[in-house]
Amino acid sequence: MSRHANPTFVQLLAEQVRHEFTASQQYIAIAVWFDDHDLPRLAAHFYAQSVEERNHAMMMVQYMLDRDWPVTIPGVDEVRGEFDKPTAPIELALAQEKAVTAQIEALFRAAREEGDVLGEQFMLWFLKEQVEEVSSMNTLLTIAVRAGTDWFQVEDHLAREAVGDGGNDASAPEAAGGAL
Repeated sequence: MSRHANPTFVQLLAEQVRHEFTASQQYIAIAVWFDDHDLPRLAAHFYAQSVEERNHAMMMVQYMLDRDWPVTIPGVDEVRGEFDKPTAPIELALAQEKAVTAQIEALFRAAREEGDVLGEQFMLWFLKEQVEEVSSMNTLLTIAVRAGTDWFQVEDHLAREAVGDGGNDASAPEAAGGAL
């Protein structure tokens, strides 16, 4: 591997594990906030999102193990658990998904620049996943904004409609220890 001023694919992937675990913790904080505000469907949605992000981190861990690269399980960044209105956690989640998309794009570009075709192939699934993640969070925010102050409309919507794929994708990479 050549040394670049930019982080290498391996370095970025190790950082991404932290980002994914942080996203998982952020979604738990959002879920707990919704639970505390008696919005059980929104809480369930974000508890499930937390597991999905954890699985993403563990897919990256498994990939690093498979490539015989060193793996260190990192701590996570600070998460936010207090919000002033019910749309705020969803806005935060959408911003987080957009940030993760940029991180995944940077990973793909790094693999390509290094000529790591295996790394490129691995990142393709995550690129596809991020399109779905941003789209579903954007839809949820749109529904929440339309509901105005009647949050039971959002709960009703989640009871009727699936938002996102729930992390069920047969083409997903294997997660270390198995996906939850």
